[in-house]
Amino acid sequence: MVSSRLATLSLGLVLAAAAPALAQQDKLIAKVDGITITEGDLKLAEEDLAERTAQMPEERKREELINYLVDLKLGAKTAAAAKIGDGPEFAKRLAYNRDKLLLDEYLTVEAKKAATPEAAKKLFDDTVKAMKPEEEVHARHILVPEEAQAKAALDRVKKGEDFAKVAAELSKDPGSGKEGGDLGWFAKDRMVPEFAEAAFKLEKGQVSEPVKSQFGWHVIKLEDKRSKPLPSFDEVKPQIDQYLVRKAQQDLIVALREKAKVERLDKPAAPATPAPAPVEPKKP
Repeated sequence: MVSSRLATLSLGLVLAAAAPALAQQDKLIAKVDGITITEGDLKLAEEDLAERTAQMPEERKREELINYLVDLKLGAKTAAAAKIGDGPEFAKRLAYNRDKLLLDEYLTVEAKKAATPEAAKKLFDDTVKAMKPEEEVHARHILVPEEAQAKAALDRVKKGEDFAKVAAELSKDPGSGKEGGDLGWFAKDRMVPEFAEAAFKLEKGQVSEPVKSQFGWHVIKLEDKRSKPLPSFDEVKPQIDQYLVRKAQQDLIVALREKAKVERLDKPAAPATPAPAPVEPKKP
């Protein structure tokens, strides 16, 4: 008896806690020919038209969605009166959309169970442990068309002129020239091979001999070296959650297929072969 009362009390507390949200969903916001439109309808429309309304200010978005729902209700009422929904083609389309909605909802609900904070943190920690430190350098350069110009620029630097000043005066690189040749931090694979090889061989403060690449002649100064800093968990958590959801959804579909008996009646029977392994979503 006590257990029964406790269960009833717990259910009552749950319903009481959910009541404000349910009331908000049922809040009436419009009527069209007596047909009601609620906040819940508005939320569904917002999900359906997310791409179209994403950039709209909130007030305009709300007006657009309500107008859409008014048109939807009027159109649906007229179509029902014309018995559009009574034909076999409509019934097929309705059944297809019902199946699609059921699957989407099932995958959404079940996949959320996989994207827990604990799972996300574990994936982050495991990925970080497996990553090899990547070296980056911070460099400046002077880019000129001819080797003789590069040698002249290098000579000025060797005689004591500030590298950044010479770069700002001579460099033909439209991106870094005005910034004193500053290229910021970069990994080796971000630059053309000739430039990268020369830059990564330098020690902090060293200046290279002229280096030729497809862009011209470079004189490079190495400002600093470091191991590339890893992103924080908070920075990549949205991508990790997305990966976990997609992976869980993929695993659910594979599991359903493995349990099912699928018969193809549109082609001759073929010997049973194992289904190819799905391509795992790329980890963030």
